Amino acid sequence: MKAPPTSSGQVLYLSNLDEPKPLVRENVLSTIGDTPLVRLKKLFPDPGPQVFAKLEAFNPGGSIKDRPALYILEESLRAGLLNQNSVIIESSSGNMGIGLAQACRYHGLRFICVVDPKASTQNLKILRAYGAEIDFVAEPDRETGEFLPARLKRVRTLLQQVEGSFWPNQYENTNNPRAHYRTTMYEIVTALNGRLDYLFVGTSTCGTIRGCAEYVRDHGLLTQVVAVDAVGSLIFSDIPEKRLLPGLGAGLKPRLCDPALIDRYVHVSDLECVVGCRRLVMREAFLAGGSSGGVISAMERLRPELPPQAVCALILPDRGERYLDTVYDDAWVREHFGNIFNAWG
Repeated sequence: MKAPPTSSGQVLYLSNLDEPKPLVRENVLSTIGDTPLVRLKKLFPDPGPQVFAKLEAFNPGGSIKDRPALYILEESLRAGLLNQNSVIIESSSGNMGIGLAQACRYHGLRFICVVDPKASTQNLKILRAYGAEIDFVAEPDRETGEFLPARLKRVRTLLQQVEGSFWPNQYENTNNPRAHYRTTMYEIVTALNGRLDYLFVGTSTCGTIRGCAEYVRDHGLLTQVVAVDAVGSLIFSDIPEKRLLPGLGAGLKPRLCDPALIDRYVHVSDLECVVGCRRLVMREAFLAGGSSGGVISAMERLRPELPPQAVCALILPDRGERYLDTVYDDAWVREHFGNIFNAWG
């Protein structure tokens, strides 16, 4: 599919997330989606609920955020909100920034990513490799003590200063959940032949969980939607606490969050994220990111309560290579949590 010519006369070729993926792809962006769903038989053996993991690390940018990054950008191109001279500006702790950097690089668009100290060195290197410009916010918001409000304030300042700027606004843009409605949840339900009793989803912008939950509602599914949030996040709590790992939780309640669509929420600690990640790689040989570990730990906590015949799906958002200096670094784990290395045996 192709968009109308831009102001420069160039035609931008757009992906179509709804079309089945052929063996030969048109471009790297057309490889986004159709990620594998695998059963975690070693981590969650019989008897008990069947547990399947949606491995979003298989997206070309390495995370589930490739989906909304592509969809928001290309829907904006279709709507004529962007042209070849536009400058994309977004706040990100890592994955959304990388997804946007990838899409912007392919379409030849300038991209400025606003980050804070929680962004890993590796993520910053990946962003720069794609040609993104880094705008660093060093101090948290004075009122809340959180970095996210400070990053958003910086985005608004840049929007006033940079000519032709455009904010995808992953925190409020309804094309964020729509990407997951049209692809992520459709893929899961199709792979399981419509049988899904529980869906576990990590929360941050709440785009993934809203899109998936709206799909459940609109298609009359009996699926229970379980939100996995970080201890100290302000999505389902009013008590902020220091969080070490990016990607799970948020320093404010996103406008995309709709509690009416969520059946239950579970808070997990940074330690539980680490333990979940380590257990996943030790038993299933899959290296996933910190929020994935949180989802694994949430499943382990609730599993004894679930019917033994239940079918469960866990969305694992990203790959673990970006956490080699934290989650998978023994010295870092020992510094923050002590000698807990028998926890994932």
